[in-house]
Amino acid sequence: MKQPSPLLQTTNLGKTYQVGEVPLVALHSVNVDFIEGELVVMLGASGSGKSTLLNILGGLDTATTGEVLFHGNTLALESDEGLTLYRRNHVGFVFQFYNLIPSLTAEENVRLVTDLSKNSMSPLEALTLVKLSERKDHFPAQLSGGEQQRVAIARAIAKRPELLLCDEPTGALDFKTGRIVLEAITGINQDLGTTTVVITHNESIAQIADRIILVKDGTIVSDAKNKHKKSVSEVSW
Repeated sequence: MKQPSPLLQTTNLGKTYQVGEVPLVALHSVNVDFIEGELVVMLGASGSGKSTLLNILGGLDTATTGEVLFHGNTLALESDEGLTLYRRNHVGFVFQFYNLIPSLTAEENVRLVTDLSKNSMSPLEALTLVKLSERKDHFPAQLSGGEQQRVAIARAIAKRPELLLCDEPTGALDFKTGRIVLEAITGINQDLGTTTVVITHNESIAQIADRIILVKDGTIVSDAKNKHKKSVSEVSW
């Protein structure tokens, strides 16, 4: 049986911001692989560097040192145009806040992505995957927080990305609603085989992962397979 290949690899990745005259090291010598089809939860306190790492993996930011490989090709050497195409064609983003356009329906919010992407699914198909097809004609103000987040997930996966990056996707939600959102994320990972990275400070959420990465002070202090993976319905916080 063929072993899954790394979708993303980082080598000695570092990121330093200049704050006035003081350099602020956000990442230091990060070496990590992300395997095709796996669900990774990245844990860390606020300011640990996990969001910076996620932004570099997604092509929203660039590293100061080291490199990121996507299917063996270096992202760090890409032009701005190249990074834009990488984000457009290969990466889906889900953030803590939904970033939906209030004047557009759920279906129209998803269509914003499908109209720009190659090989995208229909907006209705994407909404069906997150169990919101019956809400396609509703505006964001007519949807609950969890429903808005699921529209954001539908928008992220409608272009069939190889990589889904989720930054605190349940951070603004209560427990019951957060569970529904996590069900949508794990369903996408399982049904489409999308490599999925979820960052959170909530240790309980890590129980749903194939692998758990702990980030502290800009470095990876632990990277291990989850030997006791649970379904979302088994997790509470």
